[in-house]
Amino acid sequence: MAAQDEEPPSIEHPLLEPDFLERRLYQLKLAGTAANHHTLVCLPTGLGKTTVSLLVTARRLEEVGGKALMLAPTKPLVQQHADFYREALQIPDDEIVVFTGDVSPDDRAEMWEQATVVMATPQVIENDLVGSRISLADVTHITFDECHRATGDYAYNYIAERYHADAKRPLVTGMSASPGGDEEAILEVCENLGLDEVEVMTEEDADVDEFTHETDVEWERIDLPEDVLEIRDALNEVIKERLEKLKELGVASSTQPDQSQKDLNRMRAELQELINNDQSEGFEGMSIHAEVMKLRQAVTLVETQSVEAVRRYFDRQRNQARSSGASKASQRMVSDPRVREAMRKAESFDEIHPKYSKARMLLAETLGLEGGERVIVFTESRDTAEALTEFLSDSFDAKRFVGQGDREGSDGMTQKEQQAVLDEFRAGEFEVLVSTSVAEEGLDVPEVDLVLFYEPVPTAIRSIQRKGRTGRQSEGRVVVLMAEDTRDEAYFWISRRREKEMESELRELKGMADELAEELDDSQQSLADFGDGKRTAEVNNDDGDPDAVGDSSNGSEGVTDRPGLQDFAADAAGSSDDDPADDEVETHEPHAEGEAVGIVADQREMDANIARDLSRREAIEVQLETLDVGDYVLSDRVVVERKSVADFVDSLVGGDRSVFEQVGAMARHYSRPIVIVEGEGLYEQRNVAPNAIRGALSSLAVDFGASVLRTGGEDETTELLDVIAGREQKVSDREVSVHGEKQSKTLSEQQEYVVASIAEIGPVTARSLLEEFGTVEGVMIATEDELQDADGVGQVTAERIREVVGSDYTG
Repeated sequence: MAAQDEEPPSIEHPLLEPDFLERRLYQLKLAGTAANHHTLVCLPTGLGKTTVSLLVTARRLEEVGGKALMLAPTKPLVQQHADFYREALQIPDDEIVVFTGDVSPDDRAEMWEQATVVMATPQVIENDLVGSRISLADVTHITFDECHRATGDYAYNYIAERYHADAKRPLVTGMSASPGGDEEAILEVCENLGLDEVEVMTEEDADVDEFTHETDVEWERIDLPEDVLEIRDALNEVIKERLEKLKELGVASSTQPDQSQKDLNRMRAELQELINNDQSEGFEGMSIHAEVMKLRQAVTLVETQSVEAVRRYFDRQRNQARSSGASKASQRMVSDPRVREAMRKAESFDEIHPKYSKARMLLAETLGLEGGERVIVFTESRDTAEALTEFLSDSFDAKRFVGQGDREGSDGMTQKEQQAVLDEFRAGEFEVLVSTSVAEEGLDVPEVDLVLFYEPVPTAIRSIQRKGRTGRQSEGRVVVLMAEDTRDEAYFWISRRREKEMESELRELKGMADELAEELDDSQQSLADFGDGKRTAEVNNDDGDPDAVGDSSNGSEGVTDRPGLQDFAADAAGSSDDDPADDEVETHEPHAEGEAVGIVADQREMDANIARDLSRREAIEVQLETLDVGDYVLSDRVVVERKSVADFVDSLVGGDRSVFEQVGAMARHYSRPIVIVEGEGLYEQRNVAPNAIRGALSSLAVDFGASVLRTGGEDETTELLDVIAGREQKVSDREVSVHGEKQSKTLSEQQEYVVASIAEIGPVTARSLLEEFGTVEGVMIATEDELQDADGVGQVTAERIREVVGSDYTG
């Protein structure tokens, strides 16, 4: 009995595995708030933010039902959450599914319907929402892990907007160890995710203190050898000379090689302005600026990383300079005598870099003298991660952990390889993990005895994430290597300042809960208006009870709700008694009231906001495909190629594929190809004569039969696509058909396609005729009167069919 009494109490719940979760009061407090409000949960790394989300999910699924969605920024983190939830929840494993880009869209749509809990990367959910593959209507709890990312155009923001608009009973939890550097940043995250409560626990809280241990940061100063400094100085001389040229162009104010990134960005913007004004100095300066950036990267590597890292970098630069289409910046840099001398010195350097030897000594102390079991080494550079892993492997059992992307001389790690390495590290099968930033955010790396930063981290968020890997169950050690009189020192001071700011903000955040709640209350009044009112939203009542559904009677707005456009559509539909399209409009049953208009968008259009904006509208259903031709399909006869003004001109004067080829392919599949040219200054681009552009526009219209439409920007393009699709499908009663799709058509589809092409009558009328006459041949030999026996075929349409079928071919 005594042994049982020593066991910490566990959390009991119908959906939780018995005796699985240790009962921690601070987690229960946080979960209590998050179960009743849209809540930002701030908790130091390693203290169980995921457990808080799990508790809220279990409560919602038990009390409300539906399904839960948890989003995390990386694939390894998604998989880690899934493994934890499968262990903790009494839900069949096959109902806890993982969505990443490795799962096909069709499979995801089917899995979504069967799942109770979905773990996913945000980009996948964003694509599935835009493409109408999934609905958030039945999601009763959504968690945004590492929610400090919810800024700018990050996918979290779109998903949150859609969730508040679409879900019947929404509840949002945002989780982060470091939500932002100031009150404004934290408020931005809350507003973007629709959060109205903020709960903060720090290591100073009594409930948290017993589960944490002090983690002091030690700064180890490193003196660089003379040979390394000579390589750096030679490169800095070249940088100073290049900056002198930029100064002559009037964009650089100093020739000091340690220019701030802010100043370099300013220079680039000024050079771009020169280019926009057709000044040749801009192109020359931009090439020099690119060379400066390459040289600065080499200096950073030799100062803060290793000679081996800069040696690898030089190898890649040499290969790039020799390749076809190499930039002048690359060629100029590797041919400069001083750079070539720096390369030679790097090649001949055969000493152990002082950072390498210090790292080996620290690992020997931790794993040997102190009897430690595990160490993580973090570095900013993949080159360093790989070279350091090779170096340390002579003395320790070490493995690398890097991202998935391949690059010259370095293979990335697949998700399975990443997972296998983490599993082995957790199981104690090796002792040193050398990782790039891919392991910083939230990954449940086991308790370690030492976290070694190969260089200072100039971002508070990332530094906090890293330090969270130690000091959870017992005292850990954090050591940062810092090369004297290098950029390491600058990053050191930036890191210290930002971490102090973050700690101060979190403390202030705890003390201003009422003030924040008031600000958030004001800013979140419009939750029901997410998506500009185009979708119905059901939100919490004033008491903060997520189970109480608010009024959702506000109407949706689509094409048919816009008086001006609708009047125009109606006028156009009834403008001529002789128009065969009018005959069809008058004789067909219209689409059901409120039926969505379909638009097929190319996957690559997700780089713009148009597909997202269209998907926000209840009257539109977007489908994402990889289209063979065009960017948007609006009906069986209308396909749209969208080009910015710059892209349009580029495609005329040497793009990979000219606009004429693209429109020619469109015209072979669709009878109404449209080119939308988006933006201002069409006749002011590059050195192309205005009449040449006018000639291209004329050719597209006359030779290819394409309509060329101009819009001012993405918003106007979105409206235009909405209107055209509405007219095609609701007024002309046409359907969306992707003719260019690769899969073969069934016999029935081929028959419909043949008949639909006669006089462009469309698929609806084609099916009606085939049902009436049984075969394509029967349609072809039917008389005008017989044709009118088919539903939806009037006199004008029948006459047109007979004219096409029965007239002599004149060639």
